Amino acid sequence: MADWQYTHQLATIMSIDAVGFSRLMGLDDESAVAAFEERRAIIMESCGKYGGRVFGAAGDSIMAEFGNPSEALLTAFDFQERIATLNASASEKMRMPFRAGINTGDVIVRGDNLYGDDVNIAARIQEFAPHNGLALSETTWHHVKDKSAAEFTDLGELPLKNIALPVRVFIAAREKSAAPAIPMSFANSHSRQAPSNGPPAVAILPLRNDSGERDIDYIADGIAEDIIYGLSNTRWMLVIAKSSSFQFRDDALGTKAIGAALGARYLVTGALTRGGRNIRLNFALTDTSNGRLVWSRRFERELVDIFELQDEIGSEIVSTLEKEVDRAEQARTFQVPWESLETWQLVRRGRWHMNRRTRKDTALALEFFEKAYLDDPNSSAVLNELAWWYFWRAWLRFGDSADLDKVTDYARKALRMDSQDARPHAHLGVTDIMRGLPRSAQEHLDDALHINPSFAFARSAKGSAHLLLGEAEQAIPLFRDAERLSPFDLYGFHNLGELTAAYCLTHNWDLAIETADRSLSLSPGYFYSAFLKIGALSRSGRYEEARQELAVFQTRHPDFSNDRVGWIPFTDKRVNDFLIANFEMAK
Repeated sequence: MADWQYTHQLATIMSIDAVGFSRLMGLDDESAVAAFEERRAIIMESCGKYGGRVFGAAGDSIMAEFGNPSEALLTAFDFQERIATLNASASEKMRMPFRAGINTGDVIVRGDNLYGDDVNIAARIQEFAPHNGLALSETTWHHVKDKSAAEFTDLGELPLKNIALPVRVFIAAREKSAAPAIPMSFANSHSRQAPSNGPPAVAILPLRNDSGERDIDYIADGIAEDIIYGLSNTRWMLVIAKSSSFQFRDDALGTKAIGAALGARYLVTGALTRGGRNIRLNFALTDTSNGRLVWSRRFERELVDIFELQDEIGSEIVSTLEKEVDRAEQARTFQVPWESLETWQLVRRGRWHMNRRTRKDTALALEFFEKAYLDDPNSSAVLNELAWWYFWRAWLRFGDSADLDKVTDYARKALRMDSQDARPHAHLGVTDIMRGLPRSAQEHLDDALHINPSFAFARSAKGSAHLLLGEAEQAIPLFRDAERLSPFDLYGFHNLGELTAAYCLTHNWDLAIETADRSLSLSPGYFYSAFLKIGALSRSGRYEEARQELAVFQTRHPDFSNDRVGWIPFTDKRVNDFLIANFEMAK
């Protein structure tokens, strides 16, 4: 065996990282490398000036060693100031700031390289530094706090990846500098990071007004407030209060540091601009645990009725964010062994299987939900998932009464646990729809929408209740709202199928055919949309197309009978007869 020789020593380690290097590589790789090397030379020069030694470099990161913590601090201030001057002269797209993290502690020396937890800590705390900013560990801070004119802001104790104990982190800035400000209410506080295995917290920062027109600041704040209030009605998700998140009007501190300060796993940021009579909003959802962009989207609307605009955009973003956070949480559960999953993670894993919609996956989903129920029989999240699972099976079985009874039982128990949760109200509503009680269903669905106006499922279900009552004109805008609020909904095929039926009942055959095609593009095996399309083609006089579609339909659904459509609980059975007669015209 080789004789590995190493020694221990006390050292100050600086981890330096280029911000946005990957993005610049995607724009222009040669220019990005040239910009990096130009700035790297500045860093090397500053390190040499203050007695530092570069000992490791990987990609867009640099590691340096110092014997004196104060010299490391001076080095960082020196190269960051010079790089800021260089960036100011570069085009906005090609600016490359560098952030740094400094830690002092015991390291293992092996040749020219240094190893150990204290080296890793420097790299981890660097991720909390602002762009072109500096983060220090508590050990370094103790050495420099009385020996420099820097200003320090305490972020508290933060959990670091692969580091056993949390580390107290400070942000350092030159005195009276233009460094990003950190709200004083977060100074000298401990980390508010939510438990990694619990429900996630989401923070919505105030929107930046990038238009330079101060008269529309109130629009930006109004939309952000609408999102906060809307998400707060999504009961499974924790939402940071406006009074806390609105202190971070400048996100230059970085998502990791803001997320840690607020205790938020997810951060929503956005910007607003105005051009003429239009406004444009850009939104992003970031996972603060790893800095990964989960979702981004741009909205552009005409600036006519500001209250209608806020309501429309706010509700659409709320619905989308709920699903994107849920999707990210489902993926997160696969990083944990099955045996150690807690209730929350069992629910997320079950939802992942449920969303695949295969027979095997839905059976696995029920196993996860029942395991979660054994762990916590009073969890409203678990009760709602079980209610949805049995409703889905009842729908597949054309209203199995035993399954619907279970939906009712679980939904009512969920309401006892949390009367302000919109989901059990919606589950009771759709159960009444399946039982042919659309008036009663509307009462439950109105309760759900009163609690959460952005609940796309409840809007679609209310549209179905109107359909059963023969009120197709009132149903159509509800189905359209559901699609707007949840444009990528896993069950969007069903909402579009209901909208197809509404167009058939209003004799709008062209829109019926078009909408049926959209439904079938999402779920080619959905019989109802195909059935309605064949009838709409027949009513349009497109008999040859109708017969061709019928041939495909009979191949795909060999066991189909008109009884399937006759079962649909329209209050006026002449509606069932009308839809069946349309279909029969193709034969």
